[in-house]
Amino acid sequence: MSSAPPSSGSSAPAGCGASSRGEPVFGAGYEVLEPERLSSPLVFSSPHSGRIYPSSFLTRARLDPTQLRRSEDAFVDQLFADCLSVGAPMIKALFPRAYLDLNREPYELDPRMFDGRLPPGANTRSIRVAGGLGTIPRVVGQAQEIYRERLPVTEALQRIETLYRPYHARLAALLDRAELAFGCAVLIDCHSMPSGQAAPAHGGFFRRDEPSGERKADFVLGDRHGASCAPIFVETAEAELRSLGFTVARNKPYAGGYITEHYGAPGANRHALQIEIGRGLYMDEQAVAPLPRFAEIRSGLKRVAAALAMAAAARLPLCRDAAE
Repeated sequence: MSSAPPSSGSSAPAGCGASSRGEPVFGAGYEVLEPERLSSPLVFSSPHSGRIYPSSFLTRARLDPTQLRRSEDAFVDQLFADCLSVGAPMIKALFPRAYLDLNREPYELDPRMFDGRLPPGANTRSIRVAGGLGTIPRVVGQAQEIYRERLPVTEALQRIETLYRPYHARLAALLDRAELAFGCAVLIDCHSMPSGQAAPAHGGFFRRDEPSGERKADFVLGDRHGASCAPIFVETAEAELRSLGFTVARNKPYAGGYITEHYGAPGANRHALQIEIGRGLYMDEQAVAPLPRFAEIRSGLKRVAAALAMAAAARLPLCRDAAE
């Protein structure tokens, strides 16, 4: 599989067509990439790298497409695409995070955004909703409002039923398959994070706060402060990344969102690790375009995937014993 930098365009991937009016046909809203042979309990998920924008959404938005794209974990699915080489599948969303956020509870909704009554039990008071970052986001970037006017609540519920639920159902099925085949399942939740100015440091890369110059991490590993996966997985990822010259932090400022919390249950042989990549490492964040070192970062992540697969393989006898 080629590791050349991807195109910065937002054309639909193979298998996702468009109507005569240019409206994308999502289908289930996701794509699953399968390895030639399933040989690892790892499952990779890229819930925020979708880049198909419905024309009706763009018409309602007060922001231009480039502004909307800055909320994407742009190209993260392609950075992790070599996970297939370790015998693991990847599931990735086709729709963008600004349209629907899969890393939230299903009904984490802001009532100020909608015309109509939200369903009973909707979480309207979470910190994420207050910040405009619910299941249907209100803002992107630096608190930039997405919509010109309120949305019909029926539209929000339709997005959840036709896109959110199928993605999570398929992700759960992939984890069930891994556990059935190997005795455990290890979810690697793949994300990227905004960065300041990226600069090389002793062969690696780091980001600096403005204006203090405080060093920030290239990667943040989230395991819900030890609650979502066995220590070996976060330790393995950190050691491999540091060997490549990157700076790594754990759980600060990203400990893992809904996906990590929901699917991580180490006591039940279900592990979930969130990996956040500094966008300045591999892309021009303003233009949403890959940098020349994209292939280098992708190659490094292939090594991380291989190390995690080896760590998982070493645990398989323990998983099988626990399951019996």
